[in-house]
Amino acid sequence: MIQAKRDLLSALGDALRQVAPEAAAAGTLPAPVFEAPKQAAHGDLAVTAAMQLAKPLKKNPRELATALVAALEAQPAVQQWVMLPIEIAGPGFINLRLQPAAKQSVVADVFQAGDQFGWQPANAHKVLVEFVSANPTGPLHVGHGRQGALGDALCNLFETQGQQVTREFYYNDAGVQIATLAASTQARLKGLKPGDAEWPESAYNGDYIADIAADFLAKKTVKADDREFTASGDINDLDGIRQFAVAYLRHEQDLDLKAFGVRFDNYYLESSLYSSGRVEAAVQKLK
Repeated sequence: MIQAKRDLLSALGDALRQVAPEAAAAGTLPAPVFEAPKQAAHGDLAVTAAMQLAKPLKKNPRELATALVAALEAQPAVQQWVMLPIEIAGPGFINLRLQPAAKQSVVADVFQAGDQFGWQPANAHKVLVEFVSANPTGPLHVGHGRQGALGDALCNLFETQGQQVTREFYYNDAGVQIATLAASTQARLKGLKPGDAEWPESAYNGDYIADIAADFLAKKTVKADDREFTASGDINDLDGIRQFAVAYLRHEQDLDLKAFGVRFDNYYLESSLYSSGRVEAAVQKLK
């Protein structure tokens, strides 16, 4: 079916150029496209090009459809794959009914292509898919898993169609949430725990904060896909605590995502918007 449709699209392009050479010369010829008829009884493929050409060529759409059908029926691919004669309906719709062999040919296409069935040649179309993008303030949850599956599936689909796909993970490594993460870890480092009188009201209460604090005191090195950091062990080093906690949780995210079979080409950091001056530039532009 795939090869049959390709053959028929090529035949339709040739027929359009024969019927409307002036439009072809002017570069206004509509692209050869098949549509799905609204009702199955009308056929397998529909062509609306005659109605698209009628106004610019100042011709009757049904007369154009008649000429286009004649040009189509002379095409070898149409004779091979389409049941003749081709039908004209309404103001200029052209309906094609495929030969059984055209529909059955998909079986041969599947066997021939194997795992590459349905793939299209590479093209210049670029697509950026940003997904998961969980802030490193705690473990991933089932919602992140859903977005991982959805984003990865979309990337795989776009790649099969020849598009150049970039998989991006955007996350905040600055701002209020990250400051809260650092303060929570520092509170654990000072021996505090949830429920204590001096425990910060806005702090994160999960046991994972205690794990981060223990590894920070042990001066461990944590490595994620996009960053690596070694803890100083100094409980007063708030910036070091922040960087270590972010790297620690990013490492945990990486382990989960790799186990899930999800990968990324690029990590985009919120902090880069500030360090590059883009936020200030945007504010000045608005002013």
